[in-house]
Amino acid sequence: MDPGTLLCMGHREDLLEGAKRCLLQKGFARTTARDIVKESGTNLASIGYHYGSKGALLAQAYVALVEAMGDAFEGDGIATSATEPGSVERFQAVWSNIVGTMRDPGSIWHLSMEVLVMGDEMPEVRDHLALAQREAARGLIPLLMGGREEDVSDETVDTLGAFYLTLMTGLIAQWTFDPKTAPGAEQLAEGLRQVIAGVTKR
Repeated sequence: MDPGTLLCMGHREDLLEGAKRCLLQKGFARTTARDIVKESGTNLASIGYHYGSKGALLAQAYVALVEAMGDAFEGDGIATSATEPGSVERFQAVWSNIVGTMRDPGSIWHLSMEVLVMGDEMPEVRDHLALAQREAARGLIPLLMGGREEDVSDETVDTLGAFYLTLMTGLIAQWTFDPKTAPGAEQLAEGLRQVIAGVTKR
């Protein structure tokens, strides 16, 4: 591989890492293309060449930040592996790990709220992230229900995955708005038990 190609590939990674740092420091709306260039040590032309636009780059950077949280969702693996897939116990164990990421100082989830609140002002970022949500929902299903992500059907993504994603979005909103009153995994699991009890009585 020639040096020019290697440099080009390096710019792509540098841009992504720079965009991730900018998002954590400034958020979506306040991050400019020049901020990313300064942070990554690249140039403005590289953004268009590798990602098409600043909005597409920021969306991909955010997705990369969320994907990096995957290990945190599983925690040490002990709590989840000791529970039955699809059980309320597994539900509580996984959501306990997810809520833990929202308690962390500097949680990335406030970026999600920025997109929700300012989505009309950032249409390209919003559109890219809307597409990424579907795959996020697909990834949550095996974590809670067992099995492999590649075996999850589109129908399951559109139903069960959408349910989990809606719960996730609501949690992010509550933990961003008022952490003191936001529910933990125990409250969520108890709420689920009450729903199950109400359904099985009929």
